[in-house]
Amino acid sequence: MTDGDIIALSASEVAARIARGDISAVEYSRACLERIASLDNQIRAFAHVDPDHVIAQARALDERRADGHASGPLHGVAVAIKDIFDTADYPTECGSPLFSGRRPLRDASVVARLRAAGAVIIGKTVTTELAYYHPGPTRNPRDLERTPGGSSSGSAAAVAAGMAPLALGSQTNGSVIRPAAFCGVFGMKPSHGLVSRAGVLELSRVLDHVGGMGRTLDDLALLLDVIIGHDARDPDTRPFAVPTLRRVLHEAPPLPPRFAFVRTPIWEAADAATRAAFEGLAESLGAQAGIVALPERFARAWDMHRVIMAADMAHRFGALVAKAGDQASDTLRKLIDAGAKVTATEYFAAVDEAQAMARGLAEIFDYYDAIITPATPGVAPKGLETTGNPAFCTLWTLVGLPAVTLPILADEDGLPLGVQLIGAAGDDARLLRTARSLLSTLNEA
Repeated sequence: MTDGDIIALSASEVAARIARGDISAVEYSRACLERIASLDNQIRAFAHVDPDHVIAQARALDERRADGHASGPLHGVAVAIKDIFDTADYPTECGSPLFSGRRPLRDASVVARLRAAGAVIIGKTVTTELAYYHPGPTRNPRDLERTPGGSSSGSAAAVAAGMAPLALGSQTNGSVIRPAAFCGVFGMKPSHGLVSRAGVLELSRVLDHVGGMGRTLDDLALLLDVIIGHDARDPDTRPFAVPTLRRVLHEAPPLPPRFAFVRTPIWEAADAATRAAFEGLAESLGAQAGIVALPERFARAWDMHRVIMAADMAHRFGALVAKAGDQASDTLRKLIDAGAKVTATEYFAAVDEAQAMARGLAEIFDYYDAIITPATPGVAPKGLETTGNPAFCTLWTLVGLPAVTLPILADEDGLPLGVQLIGAAGDDARLLRTARSLLSTLNEA
């Protein structure tokens, strides 16, 4: 196979070919590194790459396989890691000079799981400053003049540009779903508490999620099957059995899925083309889709999210930002100032409100398999000064429901427009199966 053929493979295909001996982990890693070397001077998806270390990882995996040891599900597959996840062999600088030169001694729990599954850590990807709004240097591979989104900017760009088939990201507002949608790849934010955040930069215990990006739904399931599960280091994970997502993904649904088309109270924030595209999508689904209006109280969700996020980040980073002075951006300092003014009563009221909203949304899934709504207000905006509006992700992050974005719509110029599906809490496997059914339905139309 040529390097171009190798790079075009999905993560699932790479794992299968390495397992059969068609290609080696070293051959595959070299192809990824050559792709990074040829493109990343323009895209700037990576904060840290060490080619010699990458090849050393791959060579060790090839030697284990040659010695007859069992291979993990990600044996030889390259995975890019957002630079807020601790890695014992790479710096973790969180997109900020405040963490410049930081070298963790221990991997984040999910990184350790990836290594145990045989993944090759290809490098650390660019994040916005402390995974908040202030952008890094990454450009959108679909159009270098446009933002890739954030805060998992480099992760989405690396997958979209073919530099790695899988990437880890995190979401406290819209930081997995938005960049995946802008860059035209598959992305998933699992249910809150399904994936450990131990060893990941903490912004808000209430809101933080670990998620991933890939080229296919099967890739997402492959990645998540490795990283989900209980971890004593994260008190929000729980010791319960989790179905194998890849197995459920390929099962036939017992009945044709039904979709709740939810405009949300911020529907007018979407541009006209996006609204028209989603109205058309709902119409094309016919009896499989129903329009569902949310009660008026859901209009407060965006304010509740802001209260929680600002207060938690002021608590977490207030002293650090005050000490840093001009090393911290104005954007971050303004958030910290706002968070410092939130009272305890306001904070806990917002948390209670979020939990009440989650209970209210649970009723939708008694009848519908998934909620369908835009991932973003439109395609990736031009310019690199911002990372775009996360508003269409905010509610689902606030209530901790699983969400997946599918790159199945585009504007008249061919730029990707993500379709976001939201599932019931803890029912991530069913959500992926429903997403696969939607893709099949649209492909047959």
